[in-house]
Amino acid sequence: MTVRALRAMATAVTAGALLAGTAACSAPSEGDTASGAGDTLVVGIAQEPDTLNPLLGYGKDGNSKVFDGLLRHDADMELRPALAAELPEVGNGGRTYTYTLREGVTFSDGTPFDAEDVVFTYETILDEKTNNPSKGELDALADVTAEDDHTVVFELKYPYAAFAERTVLPIVSKEAFEGQDVNAGSHNTEPVGTGPYVLTGWSKGEKLVFEANPDYWGGAPKVRKLTMAIIKDDDIRATRLRSGELDAAILPPVLADTFAKDGREAGKRVIRAKTADFRAVTLPTANPVTGDRAVRRALDIAVDREAIVKSVLNGAGRAAYGPVPTDSPWFAKGTERRHDPERAKEILDEAGWKPGQDGVRRKDGRRAAFTLWYPSGDRLRQEHALAYAADAKKIGIDITVESGTWEVIEPRMEDDAVLSGGGSPADPDFDLYSLLHSSLALDGFNNMAAYDNPAVDRALEEGRRAGDRDDRAEAYATVQRELAENPGYTFLTHVDHVYVMDDAWEDITTQVEPHDHGFGTGPWWNVEDWRPKR
Repeated sequence: MTVRALRAMATAVTAGALLAGTAACSAPSEGDTASGAGDTLVVGIAQEPDTLNPLLGYGKDGNSKVFDGLLRHDADMELRPALAAELPEVGNGGRTYTYTLREGVTFSDGTPFDAEDVVFTYETILDEKTNNPSKGELDALADVTAEDDHTVVFELKYPYAAFAERTVLPIVSKEAFEGQDVNAGSHNTEPVGTGPYVLTGWSKGEKLVFEANPDYWGGAPKVRKLTMAIIKDDDIRATRLRSGELDAAILPPVLADTFAKDGREAGKRVIRAKTADFRAVTLPTANPVTGDRAVRRALDIAVDREAIVKSVLNGAGRAAYGPVPTDSPWFAKGTERRHDPERAKEILDEAGWKPGQDGVRRKDGRRAAFTLWYPSGDRLRQEHALAYAADAKKIGIDITVESGTWEVIEPRMEDDAVLSGGGSPADPDFDLYSLLHSSLALDGFNNMAAYDNPAVDRALEEGRRAGDRDDRAEAYATVQRELAENPGYTFLTHVDHVYVMDDAWEDITTQVEPHDHGFGTGPWWNVEDWRPKR
């Protein structure tokens, strides 16, 4: 049984890895400005990674540019060989995955790649001393061994249908890491990988500069120099794109539409990518207002999702009723929630939340009021938060919208709501588990609402462990039905990612994208394959 057969049971779009870590913005310095020459590319992105170390979670969903995984995704999100020479052989009832490795591959420091590097990577991630917040994603892995220099065998604790999707995880050099503290060593900022690009400079809060790897096993990229400019403010990113300081950038739909009207004439093109990227409001269980199930249920049907898609996203997205997009084969039809503010008022009335003289409801002397945070500079989240607060006001709930850095927001997540985001287009387990399982409550940016629902926990475990596609589908349908009855979040939209870029390259495509739309995703997901237009 190959992974192709397995994917027939596990094809997916889902939701996951919440982003933190953003930095101040500044223009690319002299020598790194956009040129439009075809062999250089300057991209404006909003988030900066904390680390470039895969052992700490960097690049776990693929497309890391500096590294390769055993497998990779193509434009249709189908798994293809990368450092593996072919797709894995799956045996022992789905408990054994055997990978034959590509020969003749070297790391950027010239050392050869072999099976021991794969074993070292996975064993180190699972080591309890390694500070990788995503190590739970490899819960199914019991053992990994090198049969010889070019053969690796993974033994699983249980048949985990999504395991092959986990092997897009980047592989590091054992030799480069030996003798270093993996949590604080130099390879967090000076990576050694097998990928198409090599990091040549990192000015924190400003930019990362990559040069083409001339010895890349897939062939040297024709885009010779790639600069990722860290510009967290959407408006500033648009201004610098318009001025020619950037070749490309991700923008909110409203800003991108200002380029769309005459984009071709200006040498620009606007590209929209479908995603699993959701926006949702966390409803902390520790807060006496949002911890009330009646309040959560009322908010869930008081919000006008379609209006947000139309007014905030300019139609570039879809209404969201949970982490799983409505066009995913894993979506549980019938769990859509109708916009019904009158029923929302009835729910609050029945639960004892009565309107006060100021129009804000009260129960046992407590006002139905709470604070909702969004990361400063993120216009899209700001507009989602304001629209949500406006709908809540109509049913007597007072929401104060505040902005701040993630450093300000994170300590407040236990008590205050957050306009959050997530999404991973691979398998439902990838985001549902980290987003909802009670064991991960407030574990970093996992389960930010501290949602605790035993029925959901059981279904998540069943979905993770079941080998049969239908059994998994029923488990994840149970999760979605439970969320409709007992929401821990108000899911608002799934957001299309919109990019504006110079119309100077061929072979531009997009994938179904995750929440993280910086380095590895965007039209430049396969920049190593681009060709300049003649």
